[in-house]
Amino acid sequence: MALFFDQAWYDERLAERGLARAVLAAVAGMSGEELALAYKDQRELTAVQIAAFAEVLGVPLAEAARRAGVGAHAASPGAAVSLEQKLAALEARVAALEAELARLKT
Repeated sequence: MALFFDQAWYDERLAERGLARAVLAAVAGMSGEELALAYKDQRELTAVQIAAFAEVLGVPLAEAARRAGVGAHAASPGAAVSLEQKLAALEARVAALEAELARLKT
């Protein structure tokens, strides 16, 4: 089990999809600075954020959690996630997709 955020693995998955860290941050409802802190193991990630990472990277939740340095059980979105948190995560995903679409159109 990874004990630390696996920066190389996350960056490789992003590169495979042609995405930047900024997209990963936006999808998870984070600022670029917050994501940078998570990459350096200086900020904890929420279950919703790890689930967003898994979704945008197209990997299983357990793998995204392990590579983020947390156990899959801690990342399970489950009932502890409020409706407001889910809505915020979805809004962030839509914003990221719209930004990516605008970038691709240029």
